Amino acid sequence: MPIARDAPAEAARPTEDDVVLRVESLSLDFRLRNQVLHAARDVSFELRRGQTLCLVGESGSGKSVTARALLRIIDRNGSIGGGRILLRGDGGEVDIARMPERSRKLRAIRGGRIGLVFQEPMSSLSPVHTIGSQIVEALRLHRRMSKAEARAETIELLRQVEIPAPDEMVDRYTFEFSGGMRQRAMIAMALAANPDILIADEPTTALDVTTQAEILDLIKRLQVGRGMAMLLITHDMGVVAEVADRVAVMHYGRIVEAGGVDDIFYNARHPYTRRLLDSTVKLERDRRASSVRPETKPILLSARGLSKTYELPGSWFGKGARAIRAVEDVSFDLHAGENFGIVGESGSGKTTLGRMLLRTVEPTAGAVTFFGDEGSVDVTSLSKRELKAFHRQVRFVFQDPFASLNPRMTVRDIVGDPLYVSGRARGGALDRRVGELLDLVGLDPAARERYPHAFSGGQRQRIGIARALALDPKVIIADEATAALDVSIRSQILDLLLDIQERLKLGFVFISHDISVVRYFCDRVAVMHRGRLVEIGSAEQICTAPEQAYTKSLISAVPNPDPRNKRMMHRTRFLPQD
Repeated sequence: MPIARDAPAEAARPTEDDVVLRVESLSLDFRLRNQVLHAARDVSFELRRGQTLCLVGESGSGKSVTARALLRIIDRNGSIGGGRILLRGDGGEVDIARMPERSRKLRAIRGGRIGLVFQEPMSSLSPVHTIGSQIVEALRLHRRMSKAEARAETIELLRQVEIPAPDEMVDRYTFEFSGGMRQRAMIAMALAANPDILIADEPTTALDVTTQAEILDLIKRLQVGRGMAMLLITHDMGVVAEVADRVAVMHYGRIVEAGGVDDIFYNARHPYTRRLLDSTVKLERDRRASSVRPETKPILLSARGLSKTYELPGSWFGKGARAIRAVEDVSFDLHAGENFGIVGESGSGKTTLGRMLLRTVEPTAGAVTFFGDEGSVDVTSLSKRELKAFHRQVRFVFQDPFASLNPRMTVRDIVGDPLYVSGRARGGALDRRVGELLDLVGLDPAARERYPHAFSGGQRQRIGIARALALDPKVIIADEATAALDVSIRSQILDLLLDIQERLKLGFVFISHDISVVRYFCDRVAVMHRGRLVEIGSAEQICTAPEQAYTKSLISAVPNPDPRNKRMMHRTRFLPQD
């Protein structure tokens, strides 16, 4: 838990007139094939002008479906089982829960009085229309503007959300925007009708830490400047500490605790809230700090001068061709028993680097050397057949446990596949080995005949880890292996990997944009920026006393799970020289 400090001066208390929307005893039901799922039960909260309420909880807690119910955009098999959603306006209160789904008044509220920012802008923005035309459509629908007026207002909105050269970017398509710029465009669209309420559903989950800080800062400034009420949906308690005025904690469809942000963080009463906080604060420390530093141990994997350049074609006449340097001149060593972290923003080259170590991406220059039981091997010169033997000793754990497991294969087949293909085990021996591996990663061996859909996200990642361990590797390369998991599951998976490493003496290359995860898990950390390695040091040194300007900006953008010490609001900005 956070260390207690003197409480800050209390702000002026909001009055009843500040309430824009009141949710009373809301219940949401979904009809499944053989049962009714109660996604939310007796949920109550208020949204006030100029304040942010964070609705927090793990996946499946009911927070997103509750937010969508405020706009009546839940799935067809869902319905409001009870309760009221009271929206205040000049003409008094209206109950959104009682409005016909196709009514004109309800359509006017959606995107009009209530704006919505989704988690993944790529799936919310049209790929075949320009960004500007989509915002223009929203303006003409809700504010009855002419095309010329709507275009001028769109450019001004893009300027307000800090998109550079808005008069040019207004005519660009979604694929021409970066992830952070897409989210800014979504915010501009949500603000088009000057809403009274802004709902932001996990608006920064898919973004790296510095872009997340910029987006959260932007949303907060716009919200305060326009006097909007905001409902922010998140599972990240660090984000909650940075931006919330009030917090409501959801668990299994119910709000189990609610209060001011300071009270929730320092006087949490419900065991679930305390568990969320403990899991978050746990990752602020270095579990490896007291362990023996492995730099003096033998080298397992060595990279020297690794570079990757992608040649982009130009026109038919060869004009406009250019090269992109994804990775440039990167060198490091991985020692036996070491966890080596690689961090950086999206596009920094860290995933490309990890795949070059495996040679699933061919390096343009440089060399990778593996030191196995049979001596050193130049990985960059191996034939395809020889690479198969190398891939038995160096394995990969993917980011997405949903996409990396074949839904048509049982867990036994998934985990046993490397054993079967390599000829290491068949029949009863394979079945026993699969059971051992599942037990090693904390799963019931009796569940090996089930399919991936029957497991939670954390359990699926454990299955992926068991598959990676099947051939007794020396090195595991984990690419954002915990990014898709809730914070409590994330800490469980990290502890599992650390325990497995201690037992099997593995070396890990751990790729992540999550600084708290790297601090907890890694011995040494390499920081990448625009394909280059800018700093290497111990996890403690990188996370507490970085030397390079870029690293300082990266660390300062990490949300601090302490509402009395808001790190992101005083972060260091990095201004590149080129």
